[in-house]
Amino acid sequence: MSGGVDSAVAAARAVDAGHDVTGVHLALARNPQTFRTGARGCCTLEDSRDARRAADVLGIPFYVWDMAEQFHADVVDDFVAEYAAGRTPNPCLRCNEKIKFAAVLDRAVALGFDAVVTGHHARLGADGLLRRSVDLPKDQSYVLAVLTRAQLDRAVFPLGDSTKAQVRAEAAERGLAVADKPDSHDICFIADGDTRGFLRERLGEQPGDIVDGRTGAVLGRHDGAYAYTVGQRKGLDLRVPAADGQPRYVLSITPVTNTVTVGPREDLAVSSVTASRPVWTAGPPPAGPIECDVQMRAHGEVIPAVVAVDGDRLAADLRRPARGVAAGQAIVAYRPDPDGDIVLGSATLD
Repeated sequence: MSGGVDSAVAAARAVDAGHDVTGVHLALARNPQTFRTGARGCCTLEDSRDARRAADVLGIPFYVWDMAEQFHADVVDDFVAEYAAGRTPNPCLRCNEKIKFAAVLDRAVALGFDAVVTGHHARLGADGLLRRSVDLPKDQSYVLAVLTRAQLDRAVFPLGDSTKAQVRAEAAERGLAVADKPDSHDICFIADGDTRGFLRERLGEQPGDIVDGRTGAVLGRHDGAYAYTVGQRKGLDLRVPAADGQPRYVLSITPVTNTVTVGPREDLAVSSVTASRPVWTAGPPPAGPIECDVQMRAHGEVIPAVVAVDGDRLAADLRRPARGVAAGQAIVAYRPDPDGDIVLGSATLD
């Protein structure tokens, strides 16, 4: 129970279903602040109190589990290291993989519980397969695609058949004070939303060149390649205007030379990608290439592709070019289905 509306209603529905429910709030911040700032951040003292009040309304036991050190090691340190290596990580995937459905689930099973219930907007069908939420703008199946079959077998997502508006209305009817609480967004452990400042504080200034991807000419300087991501257009501060007068985008980041390479929008297009550490949630990995849809950012474009898995590698040939594909993000494979797109598996883009 994060202290938000989704997990509160998920807990309420688990109670209604007749389960023996215990609410758990994860204390993930080493130095939690007293109050949230608007819709930014999480893990504040206010959030834990909101979660406790919701548990009281539902009449269920409530505990706070301190997982700050593990969260910092597995999610925050990983986030910083990935940026230092020139990649663009998604910390929500890592948190689901390492904390909510590993550390929390392991402890829950050890304590005798059968499953972990969360407020994620995704569905688990009667066949046990992970599917998109009916509320596509709020769908979170992308950040759950890192889960193994064994983890999904002990997961429950009660909200996948409801829209966010329906969840808020239900919370109000149940007398839950969080019914109108704003959603948290951005990166939960960067409450002010200043990712560049967060990374600079930990990695320091590392000046380097911004170069033209076609000519190799130096177009500007940067204070740290970690502050850029593939597809970025704003904030490049180029000192040499493009000959064609068109905007420039980040094409790649090379930590070894501390170089950010930029170019025109058409140079962002890629027609094939490779990825590592595949997790096939829908069963055994396919024996050969398969036709499916892929998504390479949370709420990103869905593109038809041919995907093949070979051991610890995944390759995808895209049926149409994609732009802004960044190493470190996940590629998630979906199979269209009348009952909702099925998550087949995922891997980390190289």
